[in-house]
Amino acid sequence: MSFVLNPVNEQQLSLFDSYENLTEREKKFLNKSWAKYFAEYIFPKIDEMPYAVLYSGKDSRPNTPVNIQVGALILKEFLSLSDEELLTALMFDIRFQYALHTTSYIEQPLSDRTLSRFRERCSTYEAESGIDLLHKTVTSLSKEMAELMEVDVSLRRMDSLMVSSNIRKMSRLELLYTCVANLAKEYSKTGTELPESMHHYIEADDRNRVICHNHSDETSEKIADILKDAAALKELCGEAYGESSNYQLLLRVLREQAVQEEDGSYRLRTKEDGGMNASMLQNPADPDATYREKAGKQNRGYVANVTEAAGEKGSIVIDYQYEQNTHSDSQFLKEALEAEPVHEEPVTIVTDGAYAGSQNQERAKEKNIELVTTNLTGRETEDIMGDFEYSGDGRKVTKCPGGQEPKSCSYNPSTGQCTVSFYKSQCIVCPHYKDCHPKTFKRVCRKTVSVNAKQRAERQRMRKTEIFQKLSRFRNGVETIPSILRRKYRIDRMPVRGLIRSKFVFGNKIVALNFKKFCRAMQGMGLCVHYAANT
Repeated sequence: MSFVLNPVNEQQLSLFDSYENLTEREKKFLNKSWAKYFAEYIFPKIDEMPYAVLYSGKDSRPNTPVNIQVGALILKEFLSLSDEELLTALMFDIRFQYALHTTSYIEQPLSDRTLSRFRERCSTYEAESGIDLLHKTVTSLSKEMAELMEVDVSLRRMDSLMVSSNIRKMSRLELLYTCVANLAKEYSKTGTELPESMHHYIEADDRNRVICHNHSDETSEKIADILKDAAALKELCGEAYGESSNYQLLLRVLREQAVQEEDGSYRLRTKEDGGMNASMLQNPADPDATYREKAGKQNRGYVANVTEAAGEKGSIVIDYQYEQNTHSDSQFLKEALEAEPVHEEPVTIVTDGAYAGSQNQERAKEKNIELVTTNLTGRETEDIMGDFEYSGDGRKVTKCPGGQEPKSCSYNPSTGQCTVSFYKSQCIVCPHYKDCHPKTFKRVCRKTVSVNAKQRAERQRMRKTEIFQKLSRFRNGVETIPSILRRKYRIDRMPVRGLIRSKFVFGNKIVALNFKKFCRAMQGMGLCVHYAANT
């Protein structure tokens, strides 16, 4: 299938264009709907060229226009439709045809497999190259909408949210059983006879007998039997099944959940054996999902990070990130800062305390970004720490709050702290002596300080200012994004599994959320114009 552009400006109307057959009253109502905003502002801005890598460069049957496929995926999430419902709507609903510029098509260009094949192409390409094509589309469309809404993107707020994978919580017994049963069924389908002791794995009611009808006192014995079968099945399959996903999952679950003894047998891993962590397999249906507990809630799946810009006429999510849920907020911020250019005009990013860190602060300064954290984790540091002055590399104290140079200064690279000494005769007469309260000896006074403590003290001071209070209230607005994504866009019930595939769907939900905000803002601006013209 070859790549062919679908330039919006060169589309020609046919004599049988369905829009031209509408009455003036019908056109009036159509122009008030979301279709008008999508057709005029969103669809023309979908850049097709990045997707050319998904298709052949040879002369062959042309692809379904990329802008129609991407636009259809956005509308699918915007209106919470299935692929089949979207296809039906495109055939019979003039709003969808108008939004996607297909009113002149004799036959609508999407089939029942078009969107699934497009998603698969994008996912396969990202798995092979590491390039997320949809992310570029979403961020570019978001910035276009922000510009039209006159949103100031130099003031941003950031927050993360857990995204549960659409999988069931499994006990260790069920997890081991499922991996063994899946491989046993695959092995039997090749025509090779399973050992008699493993025949039960391919029986229809075996899972109920082993898992659902299990008693707590039988669990240890059943796990031991399953581990014995797993070891035998592993030897039966060998290198011939090296490319099998079920075989690789069996090897993984044995590596993570069991310990191999000297005689080659396996026993269940315990805490004393170590090696048990959040990245362990949670469910064979989604090997990428990881475990994390946050705010007292267990989550198996992924974590997303959203960056939102807001103004008087609305707000727009201008960027997003999506990873396994073992990814920390600080890591998200670090990666976001690395992707940012050096800004000519200052940019402010407001976050909560989980994003704080001296490295992130320094990196933000390099990009002309002011990083403001609205709350700090851990205990407060002494306010006097903010008045110590340091050399450029932070390894030497140059002056104390009283303006005195230290008698000596030693730096500990493992802790990042400086131990400084001053003459006692200088310290005891210093007006800051009581606030500093150094350790006093016969001839000197000594104190341990650090650049990190200085930065923390400065942030504590900023929290008391009126500007900080405004920024704190501004950041609170981003807390609505996780709630909306869960309630309206059902991110915890996505019909796909796996990091790359769920990230693709999540990206479509972000641009759908932005388009909803955009429609509301444009309708409000239109009402204002109408009101001004009649007063």
